Amino acid sequence: MSDVQAFDYIGRDAEGKVHNGTVDAPNRTLAAARLRQMGVVPTHITESKGSWLTRDLEFSGFQRKIGLGEVAVATRQLATMLNAGLTLVRALTIIEEQAEQPKLADVFRDVRIDIERGRTLSDAFQRRGKVFPPLMIHLVKAGEAGGFLAESLESAADAFDAELKIRDTVKASLTYPVIVLIVAILAVIAMLIFIVPVFEKMFADLGGELPLPTQVLVVMSQNMWWFGPLLLVLVLGAWLAWRRYSQVPEVRRAIDLARNRVPVFGVLFRQVAIARFTRTLATTLTAGVPIMQALTIVKQTAGSALVEDAVGRVADGVGRGRSLAALVAAEEVFPPLVSNMVAVGEDTGALASMLRRVAEFTDREVQLTAQRLTAMIEPLMIVIVGVIVGGMIVSLYLPMFGIFEQIQQTA
Repeated sequence: MSDVQAFDYIGRDAEGKVHNGTVDAPNRTLAAARLRQMGVVPTHITESKGSWLTRDLEFSGFQRKIGLGEVAVATRQLATMLNAGLTLVRALTIIEEQAEQPKLADVFRDVRIDIERGRTLSDAFQRRGKVFPPLMIHLVKAGEAGGFLAESLESAADAFDAELKIRDTVKASLTYPVIVLIVAILAVIAMLIFIVPVFEKMFADLGGELPLPTQVLVVMSQNMWWFGPLLLVLVLGAWLAWRRYSQVPEVRRAIDLARNRVPVFGVLFRQVAIARFTRTLATTLTAGVPIMQALTIVKQTAGSALVEDAVGRVADGVGRGRSLAALVAAEEVFPPLVSNMVAVGEDTGALASMLRRVAEFTDREVQLTAQRLTAMIEPLMIVIVGVIVGGMIVSLYLPMFGIFEQIQQTA
């Protein structure tokens, strides 16, 4: 499929009213065809150059994207309307009309047009893979084949809601230390810029040699005029490098390995990965997706390079006829609970049910771990900030203690 690009257009509708704006399409011909489908006869179409701000926003990734939460809400609405007896085209039209985000409305309009042209819903979703996750596409495909499309959409929405809950839990546990760290850095910068120079002038008037900690603060304050901008450039460069290289397989594996070894937080990251693996596999198997295809979906949605590698090896072994439980047990990334429950599921023929129980248990563990992290980090961060700011204050007052001693000795 060709890359989509933006085209600026001018055209008229059936009433002769002039319209202008931007339309996305692989090429100019398809852009004109799409405009006609929208009821606009184009008179002028040119490739959109965009403003410098728009180009920079596109490059840096700041443009508003369709989030998983919005897809989850739309998916559940679509399932509800199909269960109520509405036709697929009518349901898609309603979602298109009530979507608050223009991009989401555009996506569902394109999906509706594909359906009207005879495409399947899974095919229409697959053509927009950047919006609809692989799990949703395969569940819809299984639902279409089995005649339970609405149930498949409900399953996808449930999986998305559980994923969003885990994401919110992780964000909540990381937000506090990040905010406190930023406040501490800003406090240090403010003291170096506004407070240390005042003390420096006072020390210069009094004379004498400054203690080493005070000298370090004075040197840092004197060099903030170039160190501050350099630090900002380094932070921006690190952020851009992260956006560009974080998805490179080798980089992802190194990041995952380091992240799993972080004290306390590593446990949380591992639990999140296991919860995502078991939930996705359970959801796909429940929908009737074959085991090999289900493992492929899990690999695409794992969110962890280490889990992806492990699932790839498990899939290869299953393809050669080996037991899923034995293969899972051989991978260090999966805890014994997963392999034991998979073994029970294989023996009883209730593999999806066992995996769902593991996912529910792991979800609760994630919640508890996040709560323990928050309770432990709050006093720790207070101590760290106190040491940093308190150390700077003590360093500023050290010369005064020396002056008082000199005055007492003179007296």
